[in-house]
Amino acid sequence: MFRRHKPSAPEHKKDFAVHGAVLPGPQNDMRSFFNLSQLVLCAGQFRSPPTLRHSKITYFEVEILDAQSKRQICVVDKVPPSSTLLDVKHKFHKACPQWNPSRIGLRLERNGPYLKDSVSIQSLAVSSIITLYFTDLGQQVSWTTVFLTEYSGPLLIYLLFYIRLSSIYAEEENMESFRHPVVHLACFCHCLHYVRHLLETLFVHKISGGHTPLKNMIKGCAFYWGFTSWIAYYVNHPRYTPPSFGNRQVIFAALAFLMCEAGNHFINVALVQQNNSGNKTSFPSPTYNPFTWLFTLVSCPNYTYEIGSWISFTVMTQTLPVGVFAFLMAIQMALWAQKKHKLYLKKYNMGVLRKTAMIPFIF
Repeated sequence: MFRRHKPSAPEHKKDFAVHGAVLPGPQNDMRSFFNLSQLVLCAGQFRSPPTLRHSKITYFEVEILDAQSKRQICVVDKVPPSSTLLDVKHKFHKACPQWNPSRIGLRLERNGPYLKDSVSIQSLAVSSIITLYFTDLGQQVSWTTVFLTEYSGPLLIYLLFYIRLSSIYAEEENMESFRHPVVHLACFCHCLHYVRHLLETLFVHKISGGHTPLKNMIKGCAFYWGFTSWIAYYVNHPRYTPPSFGNRQVIFAALAFLMCEAGNHFINVALVQQNNSGNKTSFPSPTYNPFTWLFTLVSCPNYTYEIGSWISFTVMTQTLPVGVFAFLMAIQMALWAQKKHKLYLKKYNMGVLRKTAMIPFIF
């Protein structure tokens, strides 16, 4: 009899491999766990990205009507809430190129005040449609051009009278070569005043990019240039008579004039520094500079010094045209000072500290 042959362990495994069976064991279990973990990790990559929820923006529609005929001129649509009135003017200019943004005046009511360019559209909206009334403001010029034109004219006009052109005075009068010292001093003070204004316009004041009608500049130039011609004609006339009290009156008035000019300059610098600092919650305070101490008494010390300059010039020259000009300037600046004083009282709540607008203890 033959003994039954028992296959050895390697042969037994070989038979299983030949017949395609899978060998159970810890290696297969680890491989299965690894494949399952990879499947789980990869499954997160196939998820759809979360949808972004955008906030709903409400756009406004601005209807622009003619202020006189109420006829519709154009409609500016898709205006964002963050837009200003200046943005609307630029879009209006694109639709109607014949009107430059500087000459476009917009109002909420036909006879209401003109809206500022910095006004937000959202602050005007009652509904999604905003109705504005358009008025053509006419030819416009920048404020810098206005100030430079108004101040450069008197400077040049006074010098023309000072050199005594033959076309202004008679030849026999020009033969008188002697001039009183006050004539030269008056020319120096007058030129100093307007040179200061020109330099402050260029280098001190930060003038806004706004515009004003051309007719306003013409009226301002007519006022300044006309009075300068009248003043210069009398002060530089060959028959001009010096002041009644002689050199004492001239020297005293000249010193007062120079002090007022210096004070006006330092006040303007202080106001500009206040705006540059960004502190708009408090009124400018006096500093170590004595010329700024006038802030403790009045709200508009620059107007106080300006009037002081022209009163001093009137005393120094002792002429009627200068006195009339100083009187008219005082009235105009008093109106400006009173208007600013009311705004300061409302903005800074300083009614207890500063009682007057321009003249200490009086006005």
